[in-house]
Amino acid sequence: MCRHLGWLGADVSVSSLVLDPPCGLRVQSYAPRRQKHGLLNADGWGVGFFDGAVPRRWRSQAPLWGDVSFDSIAPALRSHCVVAAVRSATVGMPIEPSATAPFTDGQWLLSHNGIVDRAVLPTTTSAESFCDSAILAATIFARGLDALGDTITEIAAADPDARLNVLAANGSRLLATAWGDTLSILRRTDGVVLASEPYDNDADWEDVPDRHLVEATARGVTLNSLD
Repeated sequence: MCRHLGWLGADVSVSSLVLDPPCGLRVQSYAPRRQKHGLLNADGWGVGFFDGAVPRRWRSQAPLWGDVSFDSIAPALRSHCVVAAVRSATVGMPIEPSATAPFTDGQWLLSHNGIVDRAVLPTTTSAESFCDSAILAATIFARGLDALGDTITEIAAADPDARLNVLAANGSRLLATAWGDTLSILRRTDGVVLASEPYDNDADWEDVPDRHLVEATARGVTLNSLD
């Protein structure tokens, strides 16, 4: 269910992260290599990036592989912090831009790769959509990202079948959880990539163990167990 990617580091083009790599999100929209659930991510895509301290977004319900307008502008979009995703919608969930990551509270950008029973999530009026991922995002925003690990473990306890790979950024911090699906890290000389799966065959990609929280800042990368 979905693939996502986060970047924190030097200013780079969105295209260099999402479209240009040989196995980037564009390719992952139709041929993911490590996805455990589903074969395609054709139910929309979204790219969020920080313009200074302000999060900006471009979202669509169409498949990423066919979006010629984004293909033409992505090389000109540059940022030090990016969150991007391609979507495979949970059965019964709407296919529309408002249901597509990244979601935002005005400070953070957040993507969810997985599935969760909406019945275990608090009732909210702040979610951008009634889809499970949007309600999960609203719950995380309400609890605060400093409590991300606790929030994920509590929701997983309420819904043991949930898959809760979350990726979030605020321009200076990049957070991710591995809970039920794949997550990898690439530590580059100019920054850090966290992604559902490697976008190339670089030997420096590291797999994150399941049920772990990852945080990347200018000081480095830390991993903590969520068990």
